[in-house]
Order: sequence, then structure tokens, then C-alpha cells
Amino acid sequence: MKISENWLREWVNPNITSDELVEQLTMLGLEVDDVLPAAGDFSHVVVAEIVSIEKHPDADKLNICQVDSGNGELLQVVCGAPNARAGLKSALAMIGAVLPGNFKIKKSKLRGQESNGMMCSDVELGLSDDHSGIMELPVDAPVGMDIREYLALNDKIIDIDLTPNRADCFCAKGIAIDVACLNNLQVNSPAIQQVTVDTEVKFEVKLTAKKQSPRYLCRVINNIDNSKTTPIWMQEKLRLSGIRSIHPVVDVTNYVMLELGQPMHGFDKSTIKGQIEVKMAAKGEKFTLLDGKEVSLDKNYLMIADSENYLAIAGVMGGLNSGCSDTTTDIVLESAYFDPATIMGKSRDLGIFTESALRFERGVDPYLQETAMNRATQLILEICGGEVGQIVEAKAEEFIPQATQITLTAEKLKRVLGFDVEKQQVTNILTGLQMQVVEKVDSWLVTAPTSRFDMAIEEDLIEEVVRIVGYDNMPSSNLFGESVIMQLPEAIISTNHIKTQLTTLGYTEAINYSFVSQKQLDELNIANGSIPLKNPLTEEFAIMRTSMLPSMLQTVKYNLRRQNDSVKLFETGTVFHKENDIIEDEKILVIATGKRHLEHWGMTDENVDFFDLKGDLESLLSNTKSDYSFTKSTLDFLHPGRQASVLIDGKEIGTIGQIHPEICRKIGIKKPVYAFELTLNSIKKTTIPNFVNISKFPSVRRDIAMIVDKSISYQQIKEIITQYTHNCLKDIFVFDEYHGESIDQGKRSLAIGIVLQQNNSTFEDKEVDKLMEKMVSSLKVNLGVEIRGQ
Repeated sequence: MKISENWLREWVNPNITSDELVEQLTMLGLEVDDVLPAAGDFSHVVVAEIVSIEKHPDADKLNICQVDSGNGELLQVVCGAPNARAGLKSALAMIGAVLPGNFKIKKSKLRGQESNGMMCSDVELGLSDDHSGIMELPVDAPVGMDIREYLALNDKIIDIDLTPNRADCFCAKGIAIDVACLNNLQVNSPAIQQVTVDTEVKFEVKLTAKKQSPRYLCRVINNIDNSKTTPIWMQEKLRLSGIRSIHPVVDVTNYVMLELGQPMHGFDKSTIKGQIEVKMAAKGEKFTLLDGKEVSLDKNYLMIADSENYLAIAGVMGGLNSGCSDTTTDIVLESAYFDPATIMGKSRDLGIFTESALRFERGVDPYLQETAMNRATQLILEICGGEVGQIVEAKAEEFIPQATQITLTAEKLKRVLGFDVEKQQVTNILTGLQMQVVEKVDSWLVTAPTSRFDMAIEEDLIEEVVRIVGYDNMPSSNLFGESVIMQLPEAIISTNHIKTQLTTLGYTEAINYSFVSQKQLDELNIANGSIPLKNPLTEEFAIMRTSMLPSMLQTVKYNLRRQNDSVKLFETGTVFHKENDIIEDEKILVIATGKRHLEHWGMTDENVDFFDLKGDLESLLSNTKSDYSFTKSTLDFLHPGRQASVLIDGKEIGTIGQIHPEICRKIGIKKPVYAFELTLNSIKKTTIPNFVNISKFPSVRRDIAMIVDKSISYQQIKEIITQYTHNCLKDIFVFDEYHGESIDQGKRSLAIGIVLQQNNSTFEDKEVDKLMEKMVSSLKVNLGVEIRGQ
């Protein structure tokens, strides 16, 4: 919400500086994002009138103007603006003027003709981006007056970032109420007078969609002169609020919206046939908006219609065929209350932004419509004249929100705030905020204004009290409490320890949203049990994630597209799925793609592969001091030959593998991507280490070379070897793999090293040989291996 400081001070003018006013607004919860000057920094620019004009003899696009600047003599100024004409009053930068950007005006010659100054457009004075021509000022603008004084440009634009609950502050009145209450002042509301009805012409209104539009007012005004120029004071207030002046009818409706908070609309009366009806649209219907854009409607759009056609999308934008122009003479003014839930999100769905939709979807005072109608009528008559019809109102009382009554107790107020607030001060604060207050012995019965949709419970009133008292004015006291340092059990590994370990392995922590799109889940075939949101912000954030992989793949893609060719990331967080109840699981996801090492002359230029990630996974699993293993898995989103389930003590805790190349292709990732996702709690449990003597006896190594089916995994071989050597096995590892010439198809050769050691004696060869014979025999029987060299 942008508002000029001068306009705000018309409503309430505390005796404080601009900086103090901005500080007050922020401390009231109306956070000021920025404070900007009303115009660029310039000087010596005055109101001037073009007395006569003639073509430049040597330039087709230039004119020679004789300009009255109010100093008693005419100045010759060369000007190329297409709207320059005799009788036009505009802004003249005099000789010696300095314009924004430190542009100095000097006496000069243009194509041989002397020019004593420069006629200025809005953009040259830093007023707007309009450079279509020089400024056009009203005919009664006083020649010779400094333009800064005439347009009141020694002003500031206060840009306020409103929270969703403060819809009442989308207008000067709402902001002024807060400032007036804080400074113990009265609000200077404009005098709104009832106008005399001159004509019996009216349109009947039918409310078909009563719940969506429980109150709708309209009024006919005939014989207006909409070609009149909007007063400069109104144009400036609109400009400083970020709204462009168009013509009086549009300007007045926009002004009333900014002044009182009620969006309004003006229809060209000649385009309306029969009665006005407020109803829902039908799916597949088309409608052309005021900006010329054709949109498709569905049954969720609330429409304003006549007996033949649609006139507007309620609360969003009017239609092209029913809009007013500067030649319109008869209008129908609309002032309505629309249900916020009905308007919410419609402008975003249509790909447009309107100030009306912003206010309607946050909530407009349902009892403001008649006041706004009278204010707009008063201003239109002052500017354009006209004959006024009576106000026609259609309403459904059962759907109009009622004022909320809340009881605030002194005991609850003190308990929540932690300090006493004087009873009279509480009454004054709530009354100053336009609330109706009935003071009781130890409580207050408060009726909130209908503009305050955020007032519902006792805590809301307490927040209002402390806002006005001031957070900085709350009494301070030393808090007392016993600090208890929580220490994790020694058998639990902290999440921070796991994160630190991954960081030392070269990974960077990522944080993604817990929401994903249905499309992302469908691409990975992990949508089963997913939980949709009832009111998603967008389609991309419509489902609670069942895995962290979809959003992490998007993060990888984002990095790869920005020349970050090697990506190693991890994330810890919650995933959600529904069985009988909603289940939340803490997970950790690790993902990698690109080069194994950063570019270095001493390092090989190789890419990350499955075994790099498996090694990092085993580094985490080794913390648990538990038996972990890997078994074949068949997940659709992983490469069929490069994936495995991860088990601890025989229980599956996650998966590891290469993301299926086809999925990467659809997402837009051209490199192989490897990832593992585990249940976080499963790798946080460990066993407390016990002291074990280091064996004083030598170890023995035996190597076995065998031919096995490719379908047999190393894990199966390891399990059999471990079964026979568990007490004395110190290490087991694969040191060679071969498949090719001299090896049958479907087979492979594995060479496995086994290191044995006893704690109480030296292994004798015959003991080792006996152990190896049993082991080899079991391998042959259970897995059908063939020992090479036998």
C-alpha cells in the first residue's frame, strides 16, 4: 500500500517528523518497506503557457514556441513534443534549472533556433514513466508558480508492506485510525453529503449468487461530462499511490478505493440491457476483460451480468464492452461486498493483478458500500456534473458478516502481557481503534468494527492493546529460570554430527519446501499415499512430499543450469504419507552428480559413480556399529541395474541408486545422478564402544578367486564367508572383478581377500585350511560358485 505523507496528514497530523511517523507505522505493525520522494530532485521549473507555436524551418518534428513564464516577457523555446499547442499550460525548466540526474538547462540553439529553456514531460521531472509528451496542466494553473509548489511535490511516498490480516489498512482511513489512536488524536474524515436525487431512472438488481455477493448497490448518474480533466490534486494522490489517471469516472472510483477502502466500478449505462444480475459463470464461457484480454471462465467465477451479456468479473475487472470512456455521458456506479473466498486467487488464475481483487480477497467492510457510493457520487458531480438516480440495493442479510463481540478480561490481559495496563488506557485504546466498548468491573465487552476481520478472539484485542502501548514501552524485568543443559544419550548420534560428517565429505546442505506438485510425484511414481493440500498456494506446491527426491532433483537441475557442473547436496526433513492416519517420517537424502574431484592437476578427471555414493553411505552406516547390508531393489525411479535397498540388522531403512536416465531426461538433467534416502532415526542409533585388547598375534590372509553367476551379489558371498569366520574375520574385500574372454556368458570372476586373526593364539595353516575348506564347500553348495585353480 502506497500513500503520500501529505494525504495521510490530511486525515491525522501528529506533531512529529517524517522519520518519526515512519517509525510509528512500523511499530504499529504496518511495516514501512520504503520511503520515496514524490518527484525527482529538480529546481527552477515553473508553470508556463504556450502562447503561440510555429513549425521549425529546418526540422519537421520540432516547433518554435513562444512561452509565457510569468516574468513579463515571452520566451522562445524549441520543443518536439507532439502535444505542444497554443494555450497549453505545462512545466518549463528555466535557464539555470537543474533536472534529475544533475541535468543543467542552458541557453542553446537547436537547428539554428534559440531555445531559452525546456518544456518538460513527466519522466524528465521524475514523476512517472510517461514520455509521450510534455505535461498538460489544468487551464487554471497559475503561470509562473513553481511546479513543486503547485503540485505539492515536496512530499514523500510511504510504501507499507501490509500483513494479510490488515485488509482495513489498504486505504488512507485505515492507516489514519491507527496513527490517530497512537497519538491520541481525532481522525479528520472527509465530509460526505447526501446528494439530491434528480432522476427516477434505475436498474433493478437480482442476486442469484447470494452467498458469494450478499450486498450489491448501484446508482445511475446521467448527463455527466467525462471529458473534463480530473483535478490535479486527485491526479497527484493517485499517482503517488501508484495509479495512473485515466478520466474522471475511473479516477473517482480509484480515489474512493484508496480513501475509504471500497473498490468500485463504473459501467457505461448505454451498454446495459434489462436488469443487473449477480451470478456464477458456466464452465467454458468466454469473456473479454477491460484490457482486451479474452479469458475462459468456469463455475467458480462470480459475474456481473445484464439480461444478455456479462459486464464484469466481480471484484476483479470489468468487461471491454461495458467500460466507460471520456465520451461516456451516462454511467451506472457499482459498490458491492463480495465474499473474500469467492474472489481469492481469481486474478492470479487469470494472470492479471488488480487493486480491487487485492482488497476484495483480503476482505472489505460489508457495511461501507453506501458511504462509498455517496462519496463517489459527490466527487463525480463536483467534477463532471450530472443527474443522480436513487441507490438500488440488493442484499441477503443471512450471508452478510456481522460485527464480532469479544469479552476481554483484565486477568487474561495481564497474564498474556506480563504487566498491568491501566483500565482507562485499555478503554481509550480500543475506543480509539473505532471499537464499541462497554466497560465492566474486571472486563470489557468489545464490538469490533466490521472492517476488522482479524478481530475474533480475546488474544486479538490483547495484541491491539500492546500495539498502541508500544512494544518499546513494555516494562522490562529480569527473568529467572534454571538452565538445564540437555545432553543426548551416548548411544544416540546427533543430526548435527551427521550433517558435519557429510559436509566433510564435500556435500552442501540444501533446504527445500515440503510441498511438491502432483506431476513431480507422478514422474517418479511415488504418489501413492500422498496428501493433497486443501488450499494450495499454487499447483507446484499442492501435495505434501512423500520423498525429498522430487524437490532435490529440481535443485540439482537449477544448479546445473547455472554452470555448477558438480553438485553434491544433502537434506534432512520430514516426508508425509497416509495409510489409515497421516504418518510423518524424518528422512535424510544425499545426492551427487558431476565430477568426483574438483579440477586439479593431480586428480583424475572422472565422474561420480554408484560406488562413490555407496562409500559415503557406508561412512554414515559405520557410525551405527550395526550390521548393515544391501539387497537388490526394483524401484521404478531408479536405474534397474544400479539400485539397492539398505538394511540394518535385516530391516530396510532406505534405498540407494542411480536416478533412472529417462526420468532425468524428462526433468532436463543430462548427467547421471546418484542418490540415497534413509530413515534418519535408523542411522542415529549406535552402541557404546567397549574396550577390546589389540591382538598380539599375526593376521593371516587368504585369497579366493571364483567364477559366479552375474545374478549372485557380493553381499550373498560375504554373508556365507562371515558365517564361517565371524569370530576371527578382521576384513573382507573384493580386489578384482573380471568378465570377458575365457569367462562364460552370464558369469563373472571375483577375487576376494579375507583377513583372519585370533586374539588368543596364532593361526596355524591347518586351522586356516580347514576353515577355508568349509567356507568354499558352502559357497559351492549354496551359490554354485566355481573356485578357480581347482
